[in-house]
Amino acid sequence: MQVRFHKMHGLGNDFVVIDARATAPVEMTAARARALADRKTGVGCDQLILLEPSAVADARMRIFNADGSEVEACGNATRCVVSLLGGSARIETVAGLLEGRSADGQVSVELGEPRFDWDAIPLAYAMDTRAMPVAWEELEAPMAANVGNPHVVFFVPETDAVALDRLGPRIETDPLFPARINVNVATVDDRANIRLRVWERGVGLTDACGTGACATAVSAIRAGLVDSPVRVTLPGGPLMIDWAPGRPIVMTGPATHVFTAETDLSAFGADSRG
Repeated sequence: MQVRFHKMHGLGNDFVVIDARATAPVEMTAARARALADRKTGVGCDQLILLEPSAVADARMRIFNADGSEVEACGNATRCVVSLLGGSARIETVAGLLEGRSADGQVSVELGEPRFDWDAIPLAYAMDTRAMPVAWEELEAPMAANVGNPHVVFFVPETDAVALDRLGPRIETDPLFPARINVNVATVDDRANIRLRVWERGVGLTDACGTGACATAVSAIRAGLVDSPVRVTLPGGPLMIDWAPGRPIVMTGPATHVFTAETDLSAFGADSRG
């Protein structure tokens, strides 16, 4: 089965986007997503994005991590899809309906209101998500937020000094997090600027994570550390995050179309067992 795909990225967080809204349905399994995402034997990406017809929006977006797991939300992917669709767009996701607008090379998306209750993250048992009484070596007392997908945020004196490649996978798979977790390590430089590194669930270290930037900004605003809007700078570049309690999160940043190509999807298998 020949399919057309787009290679896109948001600040280096890269995607293979298959638009199946006007084609025969595309069967996507965990095994096929892993094969397509493989950077040596596949197309290569952090996430595989499948666009399908929607009765309530311009498109339904499904998101598969590089390990094949299907997840609820991805902020950078949402910006890329809005850019691909053009102008203003509504996107149906597992996390709900998202709205976005593309103009002058920047894309703004509304990601809904964050949730902070322990069972909404989710955590394995009740605790204060403002300062969780847990630690992994020097990383301690994180904040937690669900911004469409689950995150913990550690505020540290220097984000670059943390061995996130070693601690990230330990925290992601800790039994405290029944759905696994995205791990953010952030340094507040001043009331308008945060530096951030992210270990992304199912992906690993990434140049950028839009929902990570949102979760970190929301946590910092909630703790009174910064003002809104705040610039969150990741290794791939900056995102602007605007949020106030009772309002949806608004994220603004670039989305880049790299190329369009075709591939034989049958070459990547379709093992329905995942």
